[in-house]
Amino acid sequence: MNLLELTLARIQPVDTALLQQAQHRLDYKTKPLGSLGRLEEFGRRFAAIAGTMSPVTEKKIIFTFAADHGIVEEGVSAYPKEVTPQMVYNFLRGGAGVNVLARHAGADVRVVDMGVDHDFGALPGLIDRKIARGTKNFARGAAMTREQAQASLETGITLANGCRDEGIALAGTGEMGIGNTSSASAIIAALSGLPVRQVTSRGTGINDAALENKIRVIQHGLDLNKPDRSDPLDVLAKVGGLEIAGIAGLVIGCAANRIPVVVDGFISTAGALIASEMHPHIRDYLFAAHESVEVGHRFMLERLGAEPILDLKLRLGEGTGAALAMGLIEAGVKILKEMASFEEAGVTGHD
Repeated sequence: MNLLELTLARIQPVDTALLQQAQHRLDYKTKPLGSLGRLEEFGRRFAAIAGTMSPVTEKKIIFTFAADHGIVEEGVSAYPKEVTPQMVYNFLRGGAGVNVLARHAGADVRVVDMGVDHDFGALPGLIDRKIARGTKNFARGAAMTREQAQASLETGITLANGCRDEGIALAGTGEMGIGNTSSASAIIAALSGLPVRQVTSRGTGINDAALENKIRVIQHGLDLNKPDRSDPLDVLAKVGGLEIAGIAGLVIGCAANRIPVVVDGFISTAGALIASEMHPHIRDYLFAAHESVEVGHRFMLERLGAEPILDLKLRLGEGTGAALAMGLIEAGVKILKEMASFEEAGVTGHD
């Protein structure tokens, strides 16, 4: 068995007894039953995933995966592909949105080059895992080979195994890659059978004519490559992205290692969706950070059975939504761990 198969075989369902135990504790805190709403859900789920009623939350990491996309040749983005490496430098300098919000959340940002069409050399802080210099144009053939897709998945798994070894409590996903909303739209269309028009939006802010072109290009790519919806690795290879594959692998690895994962927006959720199609229990380990204004994101969340934590009309990516959601997840855990029970506080409780 290869690393991907071995890791998928390790994934177990979250223990429902632990979920019930955590909720029992929450029910006897000094509050009316259920009065802290979804914060209770976050604390309950985090504890059950971690396997303890006293989980630690201090070590938090957001992985921002970067890669280029051959599909930009078709005019699907408002920005040229040169923006991808420029933004990688910005991440490394700490000047991007995800850097600011991660600092606010007390999380580290790690930048992973999965397939940027640029030679960075050895840069402090950059994790070089380049599989290829971007994907190929999926309007003219498969985005990558099956072997490249699997290698990208296994890269993400290896990063998750490193999180386990470091004692990371919560991992977040983020990305950068001009053209990647086209791949994300193609993935949800391929897996769900929904019309491309229904799951495709403006990405970097393209105009009406460019949006029509984008829809046409994605549909052509699906018709040409015929991704097999029963084989998520085939979908990933034919219309996906190297950074999306890295995210999928990270999610798979975190589930195998019982590390909660907070998934950012449209692109990150495409990776989480590929992962969950490979193993049904993976969704138990996911927290959906927010609902993007990208129209296809809602359909991804519905397929995952995930309710987003935030709805702030975000569409930046990078891991920005994940950084914001981390604070709320951590708040739920602290309620579970630190809030007094009726007995501890000497307050008359419910019957």
